[in-house]
This record gives sequence, structure tokens and C-alpha cells, in this order.
Amino acid sequence: MGALKPWHIAVLVVVLVLLFGAKRLPDAARSLGRSLRIIKAETKHLTDDDERDLAEKADAQNGRQPLPPATEQRPAAPVQDPVQRTRDVS
Repeated sequence: MGALKPWHIAVLVVVLVLLFGAKRLPDAARSLGRSLRIIKAETKHLTDDDERDLAEKADAQNGRQPLPPATEQRPAAPVQDPVQRTRDVS
């Protein structure tokens, strides 16, 4: 019962030609093909990104090293306000 026979395909083609016209069918098929290529490329990029993220996480976990010992740090010089500096000069 569920088998697709050649006359089913012929009826489907006739209905599509009547609905959309013979001139618009090639354009519609071309647009559909482009859309499918874009979807395929985007899903491939998503899976590549996931694999790359997993590899980076694995490298980060295995590549941990202790921090070097802290050296003596000097306090930063106080920054003067430019407005205050001009008042002092006057």
C-alpha cells in the first residue's frame, strides 16, 4: 500500500507544474539546493567547533602548570587629577 509507483510521481509532477508554472520550478529547485548546502555547511561547522572546544578543554586540563613564585611588587604611583594639577600650578 505505501509503495510509490511511477504514476504517483507523474501526478505529483503535473500538480507541481500546474501550481507553480514551468518557469518557476527550476528556480525553486535551485533555491532549495542552495539552502540545503548552507544548512549542511553550518551543521558541519557546529560539529567542528564542538570537537575543537573539547580538544581545547582536554589540553587545558592536561597542560596546567603551577604559577611562578610572586616577586615583590611596588605600589603604583598615585595619579593626579589633571584639573587639580592646573590649580596647583596657578
